[in-house]
Amino acid sequence: MKLASRIGRVEPFYVMEVVREALEQQRQWNALGRSMIHLSVGEPDFTAPPEVVAAGARALREGETGYTLAGGLPALRQAIARHYAQRHGVDVDPARVFVTAGASAALTLACLLLVDPGAEVLVPDPTYPCNKNFVAAAGGSVRLLPTDAASRFQPTAAQIDAAWGPATRGVLLASPSNPTGTSIDPAELARIAAVVRARGGFLLVDEIYLELGFDARFGRSALALDDGIVSINSFSKSFQMTGWRLGWMVVPPELVEPLGRLAGNLFICPSTPAQHAALACFEPDTQAEAERRRAAFQQRRDVIVPELRAIGFEVPVVPDGAFYVWVDCSRHTADSWDFCFEAMRATGVVLVPGRDFVAADPQRWFRLSYANSVDKLREATRRLAQFLQARGTLAA
Repeated sequence: MKLASRIGRVEPFYVMEVVREALEQQRQWNALGRSMIHLSVGEPDFTAPPEVVAAGARALREGETGYTLAGGLPALRQAIARHYAQRHGVDVDPARVFVTAGASAALTLACLLLVDPGAEVLVPDPTYPCNKNFVAAAGGSVRLLPTDAASRFQPTAAQIDAAWGPATRGVLLASPSNPTGTSIDPAELARIAAVVRARGGFLLVDEIYLELGFDARFGRSALALDDGIVSINSFSKSFQMTGWRLGWMVVPPELVEPLGRLAGNLFICPSTPAQHAALACFEPDTQAEAERRRAAFQQRRDVIVPELRAIGFEVPVVPDGAFYVWVDCSRHTADSWDFCFEAMRATGVVLVPGRDFVAADPQRWFRLSYANSVDKLREATRRLAQFLQARGTLAA
């Protein structure tokens, strides 16, 4: 059977090779009575808060399982809008809020809405690998903008302005970012928005880790800077609802009607029980629990970064949000791909090589997810230290 040509533009998700190997290793380690430590997948080790689970169960018991409007439950859209006002000081009309089947659906809809076949979208390097494929699904292509530690692995307004070409349609950013855990300075983001506006393009900002921030400088939504921005968000990370598949997007007024047409045709509506459950996310008890969990992630960051540095890994920028560390392993290896697999087999610590995330020097980097307990993080660095000593790249 002949595949559509667009499939050739969809790149592999290499982390799945890591996951497959980790599952095989898990079986072997279990048979030996030993434990593996998973620092790979970007999934919180917490589950949804109790109030959210109770609200979802109640919706199922009461038969709240029919279709909703394409944009989601009016009550949930209003709750999200109130959250922007209370948390970020931004006045958002609930009509501009669209609830989606996760942030992935939001990014898919945004690209289908804004990217023509042959159009180009500017994306920082490193970036979340699926971003390139959302653009490819719409027939567009990504132009990667190299970044480094000096800019916190985020692009600058001057860089975007210089890179803008005849085919460029817009920019897709993330703040905080996966894989680096770094955010864009608000003043720089405002300059980026001004450049994009002057060029007549669109600016998509993935903010799914915004509520898992550790630095007040980066704590406000990009919508506070420019209401022409398309903001993407999700319940998956901040409220640990990964498998519930529920996110949202906030769009400028002129996109409301076409987005409604597109979303209704492609998705009909997001999961109704999940939407009823998500209403509980904005209750005081759930917000307090979310803050406790955010603080726990910050504590984990404050443990893992010094420990990684102590065993010879370089962390050029301390992450200010999310639960990732972008690690330079060049002191210990010339190829992070081989290194991560070798470390997994020898230590049971699962890391993700840089190949998925960065085009420039991927062999230099790996991503570590600290969505795990402090005890396991410390055990992971202890095992890695022994591994490095055995390889002769770390003094005993």
